[in-house]
Amino acid sequence: MNTKADSSNDLTQFHLTDILELRRRARQHIEEGAVTADYQGDRQTVINILNVALATELVCVLRYKRHYFMAKGIYARPIAAEFQEHALEEQAHADSLAMRITQLGGEPDFNPKNLATRSHSEYVEGGSLLDMVKEDLIAERIAIESYGEIVRYLGDKDPTTRRLIEGILAVEIEHADDLVNILTSIDSKN
Repeated sequence: MNTKADSSNDLTQFHLTDILELRRRARQHIEEGAVTADYQGDRQTVINILNVALATELVCVLRYKRHYFMAKGIYARPIAAEFQEHALEEQAHADSLAMRITQLGGEPDFNPKNLATRSHSEYVEGGSLLDMVKEDLIAERIAIESYGEIVRYLGDKDPTTRRLIEGILAVEIEHADDLVNILTSIDSKN
């Protein structure tokens, strides 16, 4: 049975790395910033994946913004507010992804020419309010699947990026749930 004294001895005996060795390694390759020798991911592959996610988020921002401004009809006001909220959240995701890309020593790709070709989701305008909601829901479902794949790919190789994507994924799931509720509401009113 462990006593309090036994567990404190366990803590003092537990060392991840000799502190002098840790300090020595921290001084090596300081130009790489937060990326240390412990980083196990393929940095260029992770940067490429993050640039795809960045393009996906930026396309979603643009689509949600258009839908916000183009929403018309008797039910448009609360739905447009939801589009605006989602656009702001997608922009925050894009900013977080761009920051992580630079932390890994990469360059975030904001080139408009590359957004449509890199993005997993499409920019579909939607003719009616119902079409807009459906297109946004389809885009969220695409993001949910692709971000789930990214989380599984990253595994333990890059826990910082994995947690970032898991956080974004959680919000995308909320967005999809919001949009399903809007669809149900529209259907019940028609």
